[in-house]
Amino acid sequence: VIFMPEGSKTHMGGTMRLGSRRTFFQDTGCKSAKLYENAKFVDERHRHRYEVNPDMIMKLEASGLSFVGKDETRRRMEVVELPSHPYFIGVQFHPEFKSRPGKPSPLFLGLIAASCGQLEAVLQNPNHFTKIAAKSISSNGVLKMPYENGSKSTYTNGLINGSFHPNGNGVHV
Repeated sequence: VIFMPEGSKTHMGGTMRLGSRRTFFQDTGCKSAKLYENAKFVDERHRHRYEVNPDMIMKLEASGLSFVGKDETRRRMEVVELPSHPYFIGVQFHPEFKSRPGKPSPLFLGLIAASCGQLEAVLQNPNHFTKIAAKSISSNGVLKMPYENGSKSTYTNGLINGSFHPNGNGVHV
């Protein structure tokens, strides 16, 4: 990781990469592109001064990393994946900046799906996962489901018909 070439340690003004920038997917079969519904590019927000050191790109790729997203010049690496890993995705942009309660970032949905063992199903139909999330959350960010896991007969701690009393620090039986 290095300062961007146009940056200077003595003249910091104007060296940040700020705002919405377009990232082009180099491989439409990569997990990131599939999570973004097979998009050829994505517009995401940036706020950083650093980039991948161009002198290290070939070494990193030889070690198994794949730079699947690049900026419009194709010189700045924006998205990296490790194809041999279930969910190793790194991005230069900030997906949390555009996430909303009813429309979370596709990368966060992918992380949740991977942690639940459902990533392959989501990659087959990424907009299905987005529709489920949108139906479960109201416009003010409150869950529409009356039960934490969507079922009144099964509780998150495994107790059937348990008695729960929230105290602000968590849920207690």
